[in-house]
Amino acid sequence: MIEIDTNSIKEIAEQLECNFRAYIHKKNGQMIFIPNEDVMPEIDMDEWNDEIKQLENDYANYFEIDKWTSREAFEMMNDFAEQLTDNKQLQSELFVALNKKKPFREFKFVIDDAGDYRQVWFDFRNKQQHEFVAKQLHFLNSKDEMK
Repeated sequence: MIEIDTNSIKEIAEQLECNFRAYIHKKNGQMIFIPNEDVMPEIDMDEWNDEIKQLENDYANYFEIDKWTSREAFEMMNDFAEQLTDNKQLQSELFVALNKKKPFREFKFVIDDAGDYRQVWFDFRNKQQHEFVAKQLHFLNSKDEMK
C-alpha cells in the first residue's frame, strides 16, 4: 500500500497538466515523470534516460496515472459553468462557448476575460484534477488490499 498525501496528488496533477506521463511505484510510492511524446513529439527525451531505464527495468511494479480525457475536461468545464449560479451572464456565455465548434478555445476565450472568475475557474479545475488523481491512487491501493 502506498502513502497518498496531498503534495503527491498535487505534483502528479501538475505534471499531467504539463503533458508529462506520471508513474508511481506500487510498493514504495516513488514517482517518475517523463514527457508524453504523443503530445510533445519535438522534445529531446535524452534528459529522461535514467527515468526511462528505471521504468523499463521494473515496469510491472509501476502504475501509470492517467490524464483526464478531452471528454472529461469538457465535462469539467460544463460542471464549472453549471455551478456559476451567482453570475448568470458568465454562465450563459460559457454554455454558449461550450456549444460552439471549438469549445475548449471558446471557453478559454470567455474565461480569460472573466475577471476574478478566471481564478475561480483555475481553483475549480485544480480541485477536480486533484480528485481525479486521488481516485486513481485510492483504486491502486484498494487493488493491493485485495491481494
